[in-house]
Order: sequence, then structure tokens, then C-alpha cells
Amino acid sequence: MTAQTKIQERLELPYAPDVPGLVFRGFQGESDYQNMLDLINTSKGPDQVDRTDSVEDIARGYEHLNNCDPYQDMLFAEVGGHPIAYGRVEWFIDEENKWLGFHLAFSHPDWRRKGIGTAMQRYLEGRLRHLSQELLGEKVITDETPRYFETFSSDTEIGKEVLLEEAGYKPIRFSYSMVRPLSRPVDVTPIPEGLEIRTVQPDQFRQVWEADQEAFRDHWGYVEGTEKDYQRWLKDPLNDPDLWKVAWDGDQVAGMVLNFLNRKENEEYNRLRGWTENISVRKPWRRRGLARALLTRSLLMFKDMGMDHAALGVDTQNLTGALDLYKSVGFVVEKRHTTYRKKL
Repeated sequence: MTAQTKIQERLELPYAPDVPGLVFRGFQGESDYQNMLDLINTSKGPDQVDRTDSVEDIARGYEHLNNCDPYQDMLFAEVGGHPIAYGRVEWFIDEENKWLGFHLAFSHPDWRRKGIGTAMQRYLEGRLRHLSQELLGEKVITDETPRYFETFSSDTEIGKEVLLEEAGYKPIRFSYSMVRPLSRPVDVTPIPEGLEIRTVQPDQFRQVWEADQEAFRDHWGYVEGTEKDYQRWLKDPLNDPDLWKVAWDGDQVAGMVLNFLNRKENEEYNRLRGWTENISVRKPWRRRGLARALLTRSLLMFKDMGMDHAALGVDTQNLTGALDLYKSVGFVVEKRHTTYRKKL
């Protein structure tokens, strides 16, 4: 019996709640992508999470997973043959050499508060414990390596936050989603002397990606990007080099804002939003006003394109002063996000 066949069989969770018709199973391949999309879509409204996904988006993401075998590392809950929830795990080693066992889950709102989420979380934690023991045996990590479960939640996902806190998770980091109305004037600041903004050519994509990776290497929670990450980034349909603002010092990338438009999301939510994301400056070019210069040019570009506002995400404890910068150019907080951890 292959691992794939084995994992597709019904999974017995002795701690599962007594819900008539409830069964658990593993991942069944590409046929599950539509089930996953349906659960994402049914949960995002009640959770007040703005996102627009497609089966193609899910397939592209699962084509380039790191440290995750969907046939071993996923769990689906069904009632009457209909999926009502799913979850997945993966693991990382961060910049502080902490082992992080990450898990996420989506559930149909009609089946919440019945103990199903608690049972799924317990199963996913068990899977992560097993993976960490395997890595100990393979000497990827040692007994001294700090190990944690990790997940995240938004401040509108009240039930999820309660579930995590009752299971012993603690909030350890906060980030904000921020927006900037473009009806207000944009004060564009000068590019530092010796630098210039140039259009990125296809043969420079890897250089831009690697420069962004380098710039974030000293940030909290950094995980070294892999070739899979790069390939996923290359195939991301939101990438639009014509919108990027990349500053060069000769043939070196000094900093960037990799702007993008999510047209499908704008259509779904009836808005005109531009995203000013991947704002980064490499160490030799910091503290010269480059981030502000690139960001204000990005805002003006979106304003000229007819966008109503710009948006971005930021770590509230970013040591480079990013939050203060964004506030100073007019961004305001729209939503809070929390990273939770529990010691393994």
C-alpha cells in the first residue's frame, strides 16, 4: 500500500467530538483543490478576511510547497461526504535557529463551535510533533533547538483567537494592514544622489528577488527563501514589473517597492486599491531616505492610475522604523494580525 493510498483512508481521531456523520480523511490530490477553495470562500465573509482565490492559485501554491507533503500533512473533515474543514502543516527554521511548526485551517461557519476545530488542531499538532522527532533523528535539529507551534489570526477572527488561547497559545508578534487614501496630496521626496529608478528586465528578476531576500534577512521571523519560493514568485500572476519601483546604484539593486494590482480582488470588493508591498532597502543604502522616495513615487503612480487608495502590511516592531515611515506618508491602520506560538 502506497503512502498516498494509505493517507486517503479514513483517519480515526479518538478525541473527535460526537458529531453525527463526522469523518476525517487525508488529502486526495488535485480533486481537493475545489473543496479547499469552497471552504476558503465560505469562511472569509464571516471572518471578515478580504481575499480572492482560484483553483489555479491553490494549485500553483501547492506545486511549490516547502517542508510539506500534502498527502501526509493535511487533514480534511467531512459530514455526509461533504468537506466542512481542512488543515495543513509545514515547518521552518528561522533566523534565530528556532524550529517552527506552522499550521493553518479553514472551516465552514455552520460547523464551528462543535469541537471539530479543536480536534483538527490537536491532530495537526501531533503531526508536527512527529515531524520534529524525525528531524531530530536525521540531525536536522538537536535537542537544544527551540521548537514551537506557530499560527496566526486577524482581529476579526474572534473564534479562532479564543480557540488558540484556550489551547495555550500566546500572542508573540503583531502586524498591521494599513491603507492610504489617495485623495490626499502626495509629497514626493527626492531619490538619494547617485541612485536611479530603472525598469527591471526579465534577466534581472532573480537579482531583484535575491536583493529583497537579503534586505529582509535581519528582520524578525525571516526564513531563507528556497528555489521553490523563487519559482513560485516568478509564476505569481500579480507580479507586474511595469509597476515596480526599483532603485539602482550602477548594476546593484539598492532598494525597491514591488507594487502590484489585484484586479480580481478589486472587482470582488468593488474598490480601486493598489498595493505597495515588498518595501525593502539593502543595508549599504539605508538611512538615506530611499524607502520614502520609492514609496511616495509609488503612491503618486497609483493616484495617477485612478486608484482610490494604497495598502500594505507591516510588522509593528520592525526595527528599521517602517511603521513610523508609513504613518508619516499617510497610511492608517485597517486591521491587526497576531502571530501565536506555543512551546512544543
